[in-house]
Amino acid sequence: MLNVGQCLCGRIRYAAGEFSARMAHCHCSMCRKFHGAAFATFGSARQDEFRWLAGGEEVKSYRAENGTRRLFCPHCGSSLAFISPAHEGTRIEVALGTLDTDIAQRPDAHIFVGAKANWVTLCDGLPRYSGERGSEPVD
Repeated sequence: MLNVGQCLCGRIRYAAGEFSARMAHCHCSMCRKFHGAAFATFGSARQDEFRWLAGGEEVKSYRAENGTRRLFCPHCGSSLAFISPAHEGTRIEVALGTLDTDIAQRPDAHIFVGAKANWVTLCDGLPRYSGERGSEPVD
């Protein structure tokens, strides 16, 4: 399945292969700030199955304190993807809010709930973890 998306202004477009079944809502402060939202939801795709369809040469990158590379459109500011140093060259995390195509997968957890915005109430019944998956579960 080919997943296609773009930034808000449409100058940057991409295609990604199938996303991993594990898909979480991330509440870490970096994801919240990168998206300007309560949390971010990313789909993990193989990097060799990802390509820029338009504007790839214009994509800007910000290297965060933890070493992740956060990719965004310099024209409209859309958050597009990030690459973890642990998965450099193998996986890319695509911001699912930028997709134009529907996907079959659904988020299955909330991660980094320990950094969740205090004004957010989680009521979807998904498992919650204080940090990454496998960290302490949160009730």
